[in-house]
Amino acid sequence: MTDEHVYLSLAEAGPEPDGEARWAYGTGFADPLLGVDAAPPAGIDPADLAAYCLMLGDDALVLSQRLIQWITRAPELEEEVALANLGLDLLGQARRLLTRAGQLDGSGRDEDRLAYWREDFDYRNVRLVELENGDFAQCVVRLLLFATAREELYRRLAHHADPVLAAVAALGAKELAYHREYASSWTVRLGDGTEQSHRRMLAALEVLWPWLEELFTPHEVELRLGVDPSELRAPVLAALERVLAEATLPVPETAGRAYVDGRAGRHGVHTEALGPLLAELQVVARAHPGATW
Repeated sequence: MTDEHVYLSLAEAGPEPDGEARWAYGTGFADPLLGVDAAPPAGIDPADLAAYCLMLGDDALVLSQRLIQWITRAPELEEEVALANLGLDLLGQARRLLTRAGQLDGSGRDEDRLAYWREDFDYRNVRLVELENGDFAQCVVRLLLFATAREELYRRLAHHADPVLAAVAALGAKELAYHREYASSWTVRLGDGTEQSHRRMLAALEVLWPWLEELFTPHEVELRLGVDPSELRAPVLAALERVLAEATLPVPETAGRAYVDGRAGRHGVHTEALGPLLAELQVVARAHPGATW
C-alpha cells in the first residue's frame, strides 16, 4: 500500500493506483474515515492497538460471511436482501479494522492479505460468529446477541483515544443499532408467534446463549488499551432480557462455554466450523494469487 494516507486506497475509484488487486471488498466508494488522523496516540502501544483491531475486524468479517451464506436460503426474498445488507455493513467495518491492524503491526499486510492469507489459528474472532448457521431462528438469535453486545461496545469505543478506532466505532454503532432492531423484531415475531416458531427460538437460545459469555471475557490486550468487556455484561443482559420478555421467551440459565486451557477465539482457538468457512471465503483468492479485476 503506497498511498500517503492509509484510507486513501480504500476510497479511490477506478483502477487501483498502486496496481494491487483488491480481492476483498471492491472499490469506487467514499470512505467516511478519509482524513482521520491515522497516527496512534501517545501512550498506546501500536502492537496492542493492531491486535485489538484484528480481533474486532475478524468478528465482523466472519459474521459477514455467515450472513452472506443466507442468500438463496432465507425464508423470504426480502430477508435475503436484508441479511445481505447487514453482512455488507459488517464487511465495511471489517475492512477498516483490518486495514488499521495491518497499518500498525509492521507487517505491511493490507486488508486482503489479512482476510485471505491467514489460517484459522491466526484468526482472533469470538467463537459465536463462526458457528454453523443452523435454521433461521439461530440466525436471528446470533444476530441479536452479537449486535446488542457490539453496539454497546462501539458506543463506548466512540470515545476511545485512538481517533481511527473511535471513528470506526461511531459509524459502526449506528449500523449495529439497526442490526439489533432487525433481530429484535424477528425475535418477538418468532418467539410470540406459532408453537413451532416459539419452540425453534427456545432451541436457538439454548444452543447460542452459552457462547455470549466470551464477548464479556477480557483479553489482556483489551485491558491494556483501557477496554474492559466485562463492563458490558450488565447493560447487554438487561437489553436482551427486555427483548426476550416481549417475545415470551425465558432467559436461558445455561453456563458459558468453557475455554480450552484458558484460551478461546481471541487466542486463536476455534470450533471446527471456522475452517470450512474460511475455505469458502478464501478459495478464489488463493486459486488465482496476484490476479487483478
